[in-house]
Amino acid sequence: MSKQSELTNLTIADARNGLRAGDFTAHELTEAHLANIEAANGALNAYVLTTADRALEMAKESDKRLGGKGKSKNDAGELEGIPLGIKDLFATNNVRTTACSHILDGFVPPYESTVTQNLWDAGAVMLGKLNNDEFAMGSSNENSDFGPCINPWRRQGDETPLVPGGSSGGSASAVAANLCLGATATDTGGSIRQPAAFTGTVGLKPTYGRCSRWGIVAFASSLDQAGPITRTVEDAAIMLGAMAGHDPKDSTSVDLKVPDYEKALTKGVKGLKVGIPKEYRVDGMSGEIEDLWQQGIDWLKAAGAEIQEVSLKHTKYALPAYYIIAPAEASSNLARYDGVRYGLRVEGDDIVSMYENTRAAGFGAEVKRRVLIGTYVLSAGYYDAYYLKAQKIRTLIKRDFDQAFDKVDVLLAPTTPSPAFGIGEKGADPVEMYLNDIFTVTVNMAGLPGLSVPAGLSGEGTPLGLQLIGRPFDEATILRAGRVIEEAGGGSPTPENWWSDAPAAGKVARPAAKSASKKKKGKKS
Repeated sequence: MSKQSELTNLTIADARNGLRAGDFTAHELTEAHLANIEAANGALNAYVLTTADRALEMAKESDKRLGGKGKSKNDAGELEGIPLGIKDLFATNNVRTTACSHILDGFVPPYESTVTQNLWDAGAVMLGKLNNDEFAMGSSNENSDFGPCINPWRRQGDETPLVPGGSSGGSASAVAANLCLGATATDTGGSIRQPAAFTGTVGLKPTYGRCSRWGIVAFASSLDQAGPITRTVEDAAIMLGAMAGHDPKDSTSVDLKVPDYEKALTKGVKGLKVGIPKEYRVDGMSGEIEDLWQQGIDWLKAAGAEIQEVSLKHTKYALPAYYIIAPAEASSNLARYDGVRYGLRVEGDDIVSMYENTRAAGFGAEVKRRVLIGTYVLSAGYYDAYYLKAQKIRTLIKRDFDQAFDKVDVLLAPTTPSPAFGIGEKGADPVEMYLNDIFTVTVNMAGLPGLSVPAGLSGEGTPLGLQLIGRPFDEATILRAGRVIEEAGGGSPTPENWWSDAPAAGKVARPAAKSASKKKKGKKS
């Protein structure tokens, strides 16, 4: 194995130990990942922007703190010298941030999101910005203005490119393909956990309010939450420890002490009560998902956990309620993109036509669909019939979880109803695409923490994940249980490296009408 492969195959925990022991430098670790990105990104399209110069400069500063003249290892941060990828939803100071939308082409924020600032304060190194569905709206990463991200996994005997899941597809793909040691992601209805399950990585969606939302491009403000995607449960614990914390700039950020998540991993699950929600056994669930779920139950039981069936009786209403609430909040949040203050502007005969032209040219089809749905359900005459009822359902879903957690400590369920599907296989039917979130949206509706852990391979030879759901602000318990599943299942699987010699995935061309309108009248405000 080459030195480059040795370095990029490391976990965050191992890399941290190696850096502190002086086995290699942060500069070497960063160079190895930049080389991997150079070789693979053409085929995977995981990064929409690399920041090589900035990364090497950050690594140089990390090396000084790790052992430079007059320094001690005590000067090093918890993530000192660790190269990370950043989802393009997080504002990065003086580095382009577009939410993978045409309407934010060229936007360079003069500020840093709180989560990424926390990571830089801990010594982490930024490799670049990662692909995602436009404004985080999607379950496949096919809705990005930079083109679809490709899953590093393939079905056995089949070269069909697979989706990495969404919206955090770039984050999951980059971690699975060793293009970073870990990545930031966001989860509004499953956008951390579902991509993690599709790529054989670990995805942690913290409790709503555990990580600051300040500086993250908003989709649905009452549902969005930042979290990490990593290759191990231990790495997820390490990253969350650095990302989390109270932020006075975010009114939804909770002022609670951040626990030592790493220390919690050693406790095991003996005596832990694990709930199995019977409503998650949905019609049409494949046999291999059922078998995987039972395997997870057996692993936890063998480790000393007590298994108990619980009822979440309003689960069947969660998906339709989610797809009312999330678009409604998106409609409100995306009203700011009007061509006046920043991003794309396409002129018109008056201010109204300028708004219309800008949004028609700047937003993709899925974003337009959700904005229209959201505007409809918030309109006079429909607010009570749709939005208000959906909010009542949300309250009942939260109550179901509260009642379940009176009896158990953690819940176990599948993460997704199927393994990764091919690019274009579900794009024709939005409802079929939305059904990918069937096991994940309830967690966001109730504001709970959720963790997806690799638990095996499908009959197609692609990853499958199991999901653990915990009480509010009890990420430590789901990490404990996740560690047991990880160890029993053999850890994160590794895809075969086919991408180094593959042709470039390429960016999807914009429709001619968009380009023409921008060329004739468009300008940046």
